[in-house]
Amino acid sequence: MLMNKIAPAAALFTAALIPCSAVYAADSTKIGYGQGTTVDQFNRPCDAAAFTSRYGDLDAFALSQDDKRIIITFDQGYENGYTEKILDTLKEKNASAIFFLTGDYAKKESALVKRMIAEGHTLGNHGMTHASLPTLSDAEAEKEIMSLHDFVMNNYGYQMQYFRPPCGEYSEKALETVQKCGYKTVFWSFAYVDWKTDAQPDPAESLKKLVNAAHGGEILLLHSVSSTNAEILGDLIDSLRAKGFTV
Repeated sequence: MLMNKIAPAAALFTAALIPCSAVYAADSTKIGYGQGTTVDQFNRPCDAAAFTSRYGDLDAFALSQDDKRIIITFDQGYENGYTEKILDTLKEKNASAIFFLTGDYAKKESALVKRMIAEGHTLGNHGMTHASLPTLSDAEAEKEIMSLHDFVMNNYGYQMQYFRPPCGEYSEKALETVQKCGYKTVFWSFAYVDWKTDAQPDPAESLKKLVNAAHGGEILLLHSVSSTNAEILGDLIDSLRAKGFTV
């Protein structure tokens, strides 16, 4: 029997799942999200803080409320052979992460998805087809979110509650649609160019960059297709904890 499992970290991003409904009177202008390079006195990217302040009432966040915690997230568009090593490292370090799945990944990589659930990680929704929500109609946007939600619920017994907009694109209307589907939108407060599999960044330089960018409430976006990320993850977790953060 499939168990109805709900993700942890409820104190940071909680939302009750409710039926989707039509969205009205919100701006549909497409915006490309980015955390920018300017930081405040707490080393938090100013654009991430501004986004959270502006859209928090729509349950949309680029920072968490816990200034002692760093949340590691992975976008799971396709499998490149490194997720198993990433899961091994997280288990060794007694750390958890949020894995944002696309529909293709959820359908093809059942063994890895089941392992994520079994080892206490959080599954996030990255869209059934990885379509940019602001380019879709209300009905299409709802389907993009809820068809994957239903697939994961029916096949894994897991109730997702966090959504990461595909392509990093949003609009006020899209954020409202996500909220009305019972989800919280989770962007990020730091990311770097780690997804180019044929041009992977230097591990030592990447580790230094990620550690120097650390800040309270950070939502760190990594891609599991990266050999560099798989190599440095253990040292990254150790370094973040050495700076006093909970990972």
